[in-house]
Order: sequence, then structure tokens, then C-alpha cells
Amino acid sequence: MLTRLRVAALPLLLLAALVPAPAGPSAQAATAARPDQAAASAPPARPRGTLPENPWAGPAGTATMHGDPGSSDTNPYRGPGPDAGPAEPVVLGAVCPTVLAGRDGMVQALCTEYLDRAPTLPLLDPTTFRSVASLHLEAGSLLGGVYAYLDHRDRLVTVDGSGAVLVLAHDRGGPDGTWRVLVQRRYPLGAAMTRACGAPDCDALTTLAPGYDGRLWFATADGRAGHVDRRTGRVRIRDLSARTEIVANSISTAPDGVAVTSDRATYLLRAGAGGRIEQVWRRAYDRGPARKPGQLSRGSGATPTFFGPRTGHEYVAITDNSRPRAHLLVYRAATGRLVCREPFLDAASSGTENSPIGWRRSVYVASTYGYPYPTTPEGAGEADPPSAAFVGGLEKFTVTEEGCTSRWRSDVRSAAVPKLSTAEGVVYTVTRSRASVYELARISPATGRVLSRTPIGAGPLADTLQMVGTTLPDGTLLQGNLTGLTVTRPGGS
Repeated sequence: MLTRLRVAALPLLLLAALVPAPAGPSAQAATAARPDQAAASAPPARPRGTLPENPWAGPAGTATMHGDPGSSDTNPYRGPGPDAGPAEPVVLGAVCPTVLAGRDGMVQALCTEYLDRAPTLPLLDPTTFRSVASLHLEAGSLLGGVYAYLDHRDRLVTVDGSGAVLVLAHDRGGPDGTWRVLVQRRYPLGAAMTRACGAPDCDALTTLAPGYDGRLWFATADGRAGHVDRRTGRVRIRDLSARTEIVANSISTAPDGVAVTSDRATYLLRAGAGGRIEQVWRRAYDRGPARKPGQLSRGSGATPTFFGPRTGHEYVAITDNSRPRAHLLVYRAATGRLVCREPFLDAASSGTENSPIGWRRSVYVASTYGYPYPTTPEGAGEADPPSAAFVGGLEKFTVTEEGCTSRWRSDVRSAAVPKLSTAEGVVYTVTRSRASVYELARISPATGRVLSRTPIGAGPLADTLQMVGTTLPDGTLLQGNLTGLTVTRPGGS
């Protein structure tokens, strides 16, 4: 059933190649003090164009897969730089596409085990990156593939195999003061799912995100969205559409609301009176006649990206799946008005499974067209054409109220989700050569020129499979691959 398989698409396709299968918040709500935490000092001044701090999320840059709740794919830290040290492998015996770090510095990776395909959370020492504790979660339809995030208390919010939302904490409460990971709160969703579609397991969560209203927002594989009240545990769910739609990527949050992109349309949702989920706007897009090679589903491969020159959330960007060239689509976040629909790259590379970078008035779109994934999720549909060469490509656009203008194109063969270091003024990604050599690349946002390269691995086990890297405050970059992680530190570290 497609529902069960879309949830864990990336971890599952990696594992399938390795082992056989086992038998409407108000401005006041957005800035209100947290009711369950002592008032903190005012946050430091933020650069213009930065999304406001979400009081229910961990630190910007490291608490979510895409950098912040708005999925801008930016981070506020400098990266390893041009003189980075040699890459250090961290073998975890699992595929870990989600690597996060809280204010306490501890690194938390949400992984899928090779053997039983169950989700597990290893807690990593921030200096050695060795596992100091772990928690093995219940296996089930999710198989560890859900998008997760860190909340304001450095707790990882995820879903286990039963479909319940879990809040996972860590402390030194183990024997002799050792680290441990434990379930601090559990929110069962079975009753709400039964009301929504007839049975506790009739649908499955694909993604979670912290709302600016304090709610835990989520979307499901079969095109539903909902939220959990953190204090009462009450769950609300609504269908996105009367027809079945698929949500295969993450959702994003901003003071405007929650952006969800299905395989047919992008939505902006808010919680109204009594928590009722309200649709602010819906914008359909061209989902194309079929899945393209290098994509894991038919439709947009992009998580919606909030960005803007003043507040950091004036616009929302996605990509479509049209032929012969896909398009960058930019909407006004408040109204859904289309600002631009611009084709990107050329027909041999115009398709992507990754979300764009959004920073002030700039958007960067990377191609995954033809990327040689070892397999694709069952139920994803045949690719048309069945295969294609992976040629790569990265394009920068400038966005104004009059539309979007291409500034440059690069032939960089990106094998990871690119991220912009706003402190360093450099785009970081991992490149893949035709000989399967992987290098950490620094790219100029002004010209698209590759400024430096640092080798991080070679061969099939070094494949980064379009996963997202995370840069820590000290400049260390953690990049997932087939065996765990690679650690790249700044020169001299």
C-alpha cells in the first residue's frame, strides 16, 4: 500500500540496496512566553530576512532538517571553510538522514536500522561523535523514515511504528551518571486516525513540524494534515482535498501558518477557533505526466520554503514536475498569489527531489534529475523515461514583486541538499563525480563558482543519496551517508 511506503521512502530505498527485507497564529501567539518554561532572555538581534525565532523549536540551523521551521535551508554558522580537516567516518550501522543538535550541543540522529528496519535514536558526543546512548523504537509502517525536529527543550519529536507522536528526552540518569534516551511524552493518534479514515492504521504520518502557535503540526501520507495540543493531547485532523493526495516531503511553519505541499497542490493552513484547521489558500501546480528519474514520487519533490527580504517569510517557494522543464514557483505567503513560474536548468536536468534554498530575495534550485538511487519506493510508479544520466546543475534566481530572474547556472553535480551559510556567505553541498568520488564543495552565491573542494569519501558506501548536512556552531559539518556519517571539521580543529 502506497501509504505505508511513502513515509519511509529515503531510508527504505537505502536499506533495500543493502539487506533483504525481513519477514493561523496571531503575532501575539508567535511571540508569547512558553507556558511550560521559565522566561528566557531576549534573543540576539537577527539579520534582516531571517525567519523569527519559533519559541517551540530548538536553535535555528540545527533543530530541523532544513535549517529552521520555515525550511529555508540556511544556517547561521560558518562551515568548515576552504582548509577543512580530513573527513572522519562515523559508522553507526544504520541510515541516518536526520542529524540534529540542540542548545546543549548533543547530536541526535534519527536512523533506520539495517537488520529490522526499526527507528532508533543514537545520542552522539559532540566532540568524538561516538554514540553515548540510544533508544530503539517500535517498528511498524513508519520504519524510522519520518521527518523529525528538536523542540525548545532539546527533545526530539518523532513518530514510532505504532503511529504515536513521541517526545524523546536525554539526560545523565543512567547507571553511574551515564547518558540515556527516554520517552518523556507520548501522544497516541489511533482514535483520531479512526475518525479520519476508519482505522488506527488507515494512514500514517510523514512529517512533523513545530507550529508558531505551540501546536505539534503534522501531515500524513494520504493527504491529511493535523495538529496535537501539547498540553491536552487533543488531536485534530482534516483532509487536504476530497480526492486522495500524497504528502511525500516535509511541511514548513512560519507566523503565517503551516505550508504543506502534496503531489498536486500547496496549502497554507492555520488553527482557528477551538483548534479547527482552516485552509487559508490552495494552489495547484503541474504534477507532470509521470515521475521523473531521480525523483521518488510523481509531483513536487520540494519541501515548501519560506523566505523573504524583510521578515523571512513573505514568500513560499516550491518546484513543480512539468515537462519538458520543471519550474520554480513562488507565492506570496499571506495570500497565495503567484509571484513567478520560471523554468529551471534545461531538459536534461530539470527536475528535483530537493527543497530550494530561500534567503532574502535569492532562491537556489539544485537538480536531482537522473540521480542513481539504488531503488525507489514501491508504489511510486514507473519513471518516464526509465532512467537518465545524472548531469546535475544548480541555478540561482532573484525574486521581486515583478517576478523571478535567473542570475546564474552551474553544472555542479550536487549529491546532497545544498545549504547556505549566511555567516560565511557560501553555499555548501556534496558533489558526486562520475567515478563516485564525493567532495564537500563551497560555492559562491554571487557567481556559482566552486570555491573549494574537500574529499569526504569514494565508492558506493560513501553515497550521500541527496541527504541533508548539518553544520554545528563550531563549523563542524555532519553529512549522512550509507554507513552513518562523515564529520568535516574546520582546519586546525
